[in-house]
This record gives sequence, structure tokens and C-alpha cells, in this order.
Amino acid sequence: MTGPRFRIAPSPTGYFHVGGARTALFNWALARRLGGTFVLRIEDTDIERSQPEWTQGIIDALAWIGISADDPHFEGPYFQSEYAAEHIAAAQQLVAGGHAYYCDMTAADVEARNKAEGNQGYQGWSRDRGLGPGPGHVLRFRVPAGSTTVHDLVRGDVEFDNALIEDFVLLRGNGSPMFLLANVVDDMSMRITHVLRAEEHLSNTPKQQMMWLALGHEAPIWAHLPLLVNEQRKKISKRRDKVALEQYRDEGYLPEAMVNYLMTLGWTPKGDEIQPWAQMEGDFLLEDVN
Repeated sequence: MTGPRFRIAPSPTGYFHVGGARTALFNWALARRLGGTFVLRIEDTDIERSQPEWTQGIIDALAWIGISADDPHFEGPYFQSEYAAEHIAAAQQLVAGGHAYYCDMTAADVEARNKAEGNQGYQGWSRDRGLGPGPGHVLRFRVPAGSTTVHDLVRGDVEFDNALIEDFVLLRGNGSPMFLLANVVDDMSMRITHVLRAEEHLSNTPKQQMMWLALGHEAPIWAHLPLLVNEQRKKISKRRDKVALEQYRDEGYLPEAMVNYLMTLGWTPKGDEIQPWAQMEGDFLLEDVN
């Protein structure tokens, strides 16, 4: 299917969070209305915590709120663990282009040097040492000078001072890719055009945008959605609040009621607040999210 491509990328490490469900519905509404594609990617690289039953739980939870794998707008699931070769190839491309370098400093080394010099964070000490891959060597992205402006459909233009962003790790000392790298490469491979996600990811966005450009691609359209909060205006937490979508289903809530409730968290529909899905899908605009 042609048209814009949206995605959600949950991890199969527990029940499906209501915040993820809200994000999924916003992506689903736009994908269907714009004649695009909704991609489900399972980020299963946390081998110890990822379980197949959680993956099926995500698929079942999505189906309960009307996001069906049988719909022609639905694509997936894909599994991040199956794309490790692409992640490593992208890392090597960044090294070849001068956008990344190897570093042998451990966290303890960084802490000791900062204590001695009165600094905070990693200060790019290995940038010009010419190190290659080796046991315990991490690969870091070479953050360019200047600033990075993220054009966000919800928040407007957000500018980040690159001097405040340290050279972040792309590959761990054991050679495995970090989330930031894998996430970007997967979005490129799957031709994602729009990234709609919670605003807690906004701080990662300038780093990811730098990688998109360094790998020769135009960055996707970004939109960071307001966080869900409880009655005390605090971010909802698994420890304090009922956050599992499956729990609402198992307690007998109607899926139509849950969809209507989630869609109106951060978005106000025209007319009546209680509406059928077809009307909400037709009216939903990111410009109205606040």
C-alpha cells in the first residue's frame, strides 16, 4: 500500500500500556484516513525480559480496540531482533563517514576523569584517538557542533543545543546495538514517514535526527504526544495506577468506550465527545492535539 507509513514499536516485556494504546490509536486513525500503512514492530532485543506471550498479548490488545491485523492498512508484526545485521551495517557506515568512533573508556573511567577535571558527562575524549573495534570498545556518535531543530507537529519547532548532547553510544562494548541506533535503522528500513510517540521520547529525537541525516536520509515527520497523567496530574505509573489495557478488557469495559476515552486524551473532537470510530477517524488532526 502506498501513502504515509506510521508505526508503533512496543517491547514484549509486559502488558500493553494504555499510553501505548492511545499512541497506537492516533497512528491508526491517521494511517487509515490518509490511505497509509500502520506498521507494528516488536522491539524484542531485551532477551531476558521479552516473551512470546507478551507479543501475542500486544496483538490481541490492539485487536480489542479495533486495530486488526486483517485490515489492509495493517503491516507486521516485524521483530527488531531479526534486523541485527542492518544495525551493524549502519554503524559501520557511520564510522566510514566520520560520524562515529570507537572509545575504550568505561563508565568508571569517565566518572574518574570528570571528578579530576570538574566536568559532567562524557567529554569526547576518544574522538581523535583513532581507536578501532576491540574488546570492551563502544562505538559513539560524533555529535556535530551547532544546534538541531526538531520540527514537531504538536509542539512546533524545538531547538536543541548540540553542545549539551554528549557523544552517545551506538554499539555496546559487546558489539550489540543500542536502542537509538536500532530504532532509527528499523524506521529507515521500513520506510516510516511519520513518528508519533509520547513526549518522553523528545529528548532522544535530536540524536535520532542526527543519525537519519548522517546515514543520508531525510528525517521523518515528528509528533510528540502529551503524557498521560492521573488525577494528581502525575505521569501514570505501573506502581500507582491501572495502566494495562488488558485489565480494562478483562474487567468488562466495552472496547468502544475504551477507544473513545483514549482518543480524547489530548485531543478534543468536534461536536459531541462521545462519537463512533468512523467520525473520530475522519476528524482527527495532529494540529488539534494539545
